[in-house]
Amino acid sequence: MWESVELREIRTFLVLADELHFGRTAESLGLSQSRVSQVIRELEAKLGGPLFHRTSRRVELTAAGERLVHELRGPFDALAGALRHADADGRAVAGQLRLTLISPSAGGPHMLDIVAAFEERYPDCRVRVDDLGDWVDVLRPLRRGEIDLMANRLPLAEPDIVVGPVLSREERVVAVARNHPLARRSSITLEDLADHRVARIEAWTPEQAEGACPSHAPSGRRIRRTRESPTNFAALLRMVAVGEAVHPTVPSLGDFAGRPDVVFVPLAGLPPAESALIWRRGPSSRRLQAFADGGLRGPWRSGPPPHPRAPRRG
Repeated sequence: MWESVELREIRTFLVLADELHFGRTAESLGLSQSRVSQVIRELEAKLGGPLFHRTSRRVELTAAGERLVHELRGPFDALAGALRHADADGRAVAGQLRLTLISPSAGGPHMLDIVAAFEERYPDCRVRVDDLGDWVDVLRPLRRGEIDLMANRLPLAEPDIVVGPVLSREERVVAVARNHPLARRSSITLEDLADHRVARIEAWTPEQAEGACPSHAPSGRRIRRTRESPTNFAALLRMVAVGEAVHPTVPSLGDFAGRPDVVFVPLAGLPPAESALIWRRGPSSRRLQAFADGGLRGPWRSGPPPHPRAPRRG
């Protein structure tokens, strides 16, 4: 019955051979775990024997499975490549791709290069890049299909959202009013923040808020948030400028602030902050797939460097 083996069965088999775990294989392929098991059983029935040893604790290839992996890997990769090329030729990437930045700095230092590289590769497709207007239910435009992609802050763990390539990785700073007591410091610690109020960004998920600024300092003191939550970038800067809040952020935010009454002081004690490209889980457009897969290839793809500019204090 080998003549009836399907490409999807081979792909599922090869992914499971790499992962040796049904759950991770299901997640990688976007299938349920039971569906992966069914596909493997059907393939084994067609080939007349088991390809995996399964126990409650582990999954291992049989001798026949090892041999099949060795013989299939190269031919399958070549066939998959040929089919991808044919698909690209048959369905040209065209139209408009809608990308929104949750904040001006979230796109990272290479965003213009990424967009230019993509549009050069796909001249019939244009990328429209917009800043998010209001920070109210920021993921709603993505979930409703009003936009295709978003540059957002990490960490982010939403079951219906795919977190793609990292766009920026920067050291931490604190935005403070120029006349604020912290503005005269050479650096700020989390203990220092416990003496002031940090801007509460209601639009962030709990993990994003904790990643931007922990709820407690190392000593256990609570780092308080403001009662008011700014609804956009301009409102946040206004709160900082008048001394209502301090805001842990990244140096590149200063490039977009345009306010001489706000300065940025290095923040110690936290790892670099990251932003990433995200999109809605599920069937995606050809444009989105091309941008995430091909348009993001470049010197930045293996991991963007820290922002090249030092934190600005004035």
